Amino acid sequence: MLITLQKTARIPKFGVSLKRAPIMRKLSMSELNRLSLADFKSGPKVPIVVVLDNIRSQQNVGSIFRTADAFNLEAIYLCGITAKPPHREIHRTALGATESVEWKYFENTLDAVIHLKNQGYNVVAVEQTDESIPLSEFFFTGIKPYALLFGNEISGVTGEVLKEITQAIEIPQYGTKHSLNVAVSAGIVIWEFYGLWKKNSCKK
Repeated sequence: MLITLQKTARIPKFGVSLKRAPIMRKLSMSELNRLSLADFKSGPKVPIVVVLDNIRSQQNVGSIFRTADAFNLEAIYLCGITAKPPHREIHRTALGATESVEWKYFENTLDAVIHLKNQGYNVVAVEQTDESIPLSEFFFTGIKPYALLFGNEISGVTGEVLKEITQAIEIPQYGTKHSLNVAVSAGIVIWEFYGLWKKNSCKK
């Protein structure tokens, strides 16, 4: 005996029917529960600082600002030739995140790294070195705040800066390029570190 079907449902094989699943819909802007700029700036932050070492593309800088906003990071340090807000090309991709995310400028990246180390940060370079480890194998202690250092799109992290850093991670890649856009790399690494931070925070 067949089960009576709703008009909206198909008749599957074997005489069994399933109700059609609800149609997925996109959330409206009001349903996203976005923080106001004032609430974002005054609220607690994830203890991660992003350091940009001589990033040449202003749009990459803007994209990283937007990612830092998305994960509520503490700050971005802009170093060397890295462009500073306000800048039209940064704004194209930041979409206002330069107003929400704290930032500082250092003429020399090494000065930024030394400053962070003196403040108790674990500075980790995102770079392919003879001692770098895969991102997925990084041991996150959560005892100290972290600073993630991203280098120039062509030359990578400055050599003199690497001498001051004892930890380096890289994103495993399996194609022919072994190179990712710096804003893409930042998104991957920040997402991973945010997850590690959140998991560590839940244990406390």
